[in-house]
Amino acid sequence: MGNAVRIIGGDLRGRVLHFPDLDGLRPTPDRVRETLFNWLGQRLDGLVCLDLFSGSSALAFEAVSRGAARVDSVDVNSKACASIRENCRKTEVVNIAVTCSEATDFLRQNRQLFDVVFLDPPFAQNGLIEDVLAVLTKHLSNGCRIYLESADDIEIPQDFKSLRVAKAGRVHFALWEFQRQDAK
Repeated sequence: MGNAVRIIGGDLRGRVLHFPDLDGLRPTPDRVRETLFNWLGQRLDGLVCLDLFSGSSALAFEAVSRGAARVDSVDVNSKACASIRENCRKTEVVNIAVTCSEATDFLRQNRQLFDVVFLDPPFAQNGLIEDVLAVLTKHLSNGCRIYLESADDIEIPQDFKSLRVAKAGRVHFALWEFQRQDAK
């Protein structure tokens, strides 16, 4: 396992996470993670987060490092999930729950409401964002922030407001806010 990513902020800053060499696995680059957490605010104290398509789970660890109460880390690849569990053991992180599942299956079976969601599907499966958004809204607290990463521009669906949009290399990334229609 020669692949590694360093946590860039919070209590775990500087800790190195190792992850397997898997097809399509590309951790969110440092510069993009730094921008994202500047957008979100440096602290996520007490928030409940969801990291779908976790891969290396760098975003989950960044969230916990910055005070998130809990992060559900979901990935379909059993090697990625085993790696995330091992990184939790090594860093003594106990508030990341790892689920090895398809993203939409996880959402259909889960009842949790989330305050922050990280959506970073493999670039080769960019259509997964639409599939996930179709079932995600019932899991979002009002005002939930959703971070998306994609190879292409992402169209904003109803009930979401774009807060920030940027591009770094091939990576398009955005931060949206969810507003329930009945809460307006």
